Amino acid sequence: MSPRVYIREYQPNTRFSGAFSIMNAQLGTTRAGKPYLRGLLGDKTGDLPLRMWSVTEELVARIGTEGFVYAEGETQPFQGQLQLIVQRLEPLDQLSDEQMRDLLPATEREPDEMFEELVGLLDTVEQPAMKALVETYLEDEMLMAQFRQCPAAKALHHARLGGLLEHTLQLVKLADVVCPLYPKISRDLVVVGLFLHDLGKTRELTYERGFGYTDRGELIGHIVDGAIMLHDKAQQMMASKGVRLPQGALTCLQHIILSHHGEPEFGAAKIPATPEAILVSMLDNLDAKTIIALEAARPGTAAAHDLGGNFTERQWALKNVKLYKPDPLDQSSE
Repeated sequence: MSPRVYIREYQPNTRFSGAFSIMNAQLGTTRAGKPYLRGLLGDKTGDLPLRMWSVTEELVARIGTEGFVYAEGETQPFQGQLQLIVQRLEPLDQLSDEQMRDLLPATEREPDEMFEELVGLLDTVEQPAMKALVETYLEDEMLMAQFRQCPAAKALHHARLGGLLEHTLQLVKLADVVCPLYPKISRDLVVVGLFLHDLGKTRELTYERGFGYTDRGELIGHIVDGAIMLHDKAQQMMASKGVRLPQGALTCLQHIILSHHGEPEFGAAKIPATPEAILVSMLDNLDAKTIIALEAARPGTAAAHDLGGNFTERQWALKNVKLYKPDPLDQSSE
């Protein structure tokens, strides 16, 4: 069997075939009124837009919106980008562990290494009850195992195995730098709030067959579920450790979770209304949008092809902007 050619190695106008992850697959209509399939085909090195011009509704129904597929076709340059023109597409139900590792992106750093660093930062929490709350979460072995494995999103920032942990660690490291600049901010509330703000994603997201949403994720979502989880953990802490959070601390932590998306249009249940909630929301937005921009414009692994385009495709998560890719201070390309 010939070695797999990964998406980052694809050249224009070449044949491809093999197993891929498929994301956001949906039926479109051409200007001539004919149906076509659009979406993303991916592997652990990245993804590219797909187009399949001869398609039936029955095939789209069998494939679903995300999962794993066998695909054959040809790469095609289009407006400075590479796209995949698919001629054959079949759903895949059974994949080996090796295929799964090939198809799902994962963090570069080992999760256990990142988790150890995060625990070290959480150990700097000073208020005794807040420290006990962190310990109550860390002692939940099943939750922490899910936390180390879970992506941070289905398809946006840190959409990779271990991405939730990677994102959380980065945020706590940012808080470690930023909080001393604002002496009146409660560092403990910010650090613990950042640790807890996305833990509901362990219930919201599924990653066994590509990245998608659980039924609970669709019906409740990680923001509300995170606040529910916090209530349960606070009760558990009182029962097992005999420790109660200071008056208002539980409410303010739940508020951080409920408001960290900033605005209702972006999923927030409440608008941030404490200094700590505002800082958490802004740090979360900072890391998420910066990662989206960098991964689109300057991916970690350079593509094998260079079609000369200076702009990415439109990034709907960044107000549909096309990002300028070159680093004007990079002398190596001259």
